[in-house]
Amino acid sequence: MFEDLKKAALDYHSQPIPGKLSINISKPTETQQDLSLAYSPGVAEPVRVIAENPEEAYRYTTKGNLVGVISDGTAVLGLGDVGPLASKPVMEGKAVLFKRFADIDVFDIEVDADPEGFINTVARIAPTFGGINLEDIKAPQCFEIESALIERLNIPVFHDDQHGTAVIVAAGLLNALEIQNKDLSEVKIVCVGAGAAGIASMRLLIAMGARKDNIYMIDKQGVIHTGRMDLGTHKFAFAIETDKKTLADAVDGADVFVGVSSANVLTADMLRTMAKRPIVFALSNPDPEIHPEVALAARDDLIIATGRSDFPNQINNVLCFPYLFRGALDVRATAINQEMLIAAAHAIRTLAHQPVPQSVLDASHEKSKLKFGPDYIIPKPQDPRLLSIVPPAVAKAAIDTKVAKLGYPAHYPPIEE
Repeated sequence: MFEDLKKAALDYHSQPIPGKLSINISKPTETQQDLSLAYSPGVAEPVRVIAENPEEAYRYTTKGNLVGVISDGTAVLGLGDVGPLASKPVMEGKAVLFKRFADIDVFDIEVDADPEGFINTVARIAPTFGGINLEDIKAPQCFEIESALIERLNIPVFHDDQHGTAVIVAAGLLNALEIQNKDLSEVKIVCVGAGAAGIASMRLLIAMGARKDNIYMIDKQGVIHTGRMDLGTHKFAFAIETDKKTLADAVDGADVFVGVSSANVLTADMLRTMAKRPIVFALSNPDPEIHPEVALAARDDLIIATGRSDFPNQINNVLCFPYLFRGALDVRATAINQEMLIAAAHAIRTLAHQPVPQSVLDASHEKSKLKFGPDYIIPKPQDPRLLSIVPPAVAKAAIDTKVAKLGYPAHYPPIEE
């Protein structure tokens, strides 16, 4: 079966033409007059206008609906440091998702450079784009790269492995906590994986009400505590005073487990020591930190989510990044800030409370489970309502925090006060 999947994947990417993207022409090009307008001499007119006022690029070019998906290939999900060229199929895939779910155009760009060279390269090509989506860059370099580009550019810069994951984790966790009758400000959280996704997810949860001293961050050496001398800046921010040293120590009595690390690190015995009505987000792909069947056999009061589509409660970044950028681009935001991330999380969370459309039920093998509850804490990626709910929430947050250059779009649903 695995060999069949490999062949199908290779055939998909190679036939009938290589790759998953192409460029389409959006204006008529049939006549001599059309070509005169598309290029010389007609093209000179928008050039002159933009030279006079750079903002006019949004009127006369694709800039306002164009995102750069950019990677150095150092942290491709499940594959590691494969290099820039080998990361290209993943970046093309990201572009497909942007277009499929939010009608955003993408150029995927793979950069062979050290962090400083990467930063300079992206900064120099940034005039092409309305936004930058950084992808599959290893920690801690990803923090440095994102921070530097946010400082240098006046368009949204977003590292999806950090903030896309964080938004979906937050949305799903808030719903799971509601079902389990627990409060974010009180629960003890264990996060296994102190890279981009883990650190960003915990930062966002703290911003939304979690207590830092209730979070146990764990890397390959164990619990991140104040007695350790091997911590960089980003990990040290999560160091706590504790006698707990191992994962087994940390999960004892914990309410929430968030895994963004590697397969099978959480055992059934560890799970049995967690608090009543525990929540487990085992997000490693393709093999989770604990298999759902193993987890549910150990605890019948459990809510579990994974990163896989063949189990309930898939924590998938595609629920976030297309719609987050759609809202940011539509108000010409100069940044994607924390308030916009929180707005996206709440919008996604709220959608799971509503009845599921028939089109989503028809596309799912879990029809009977698609109702808000332990097996449905987060919407499905195929839910068309994401496009009408998440971008408006993001746009409003951008306007409220004064990073939007345009007002609330007229074609958006009215804002509910």
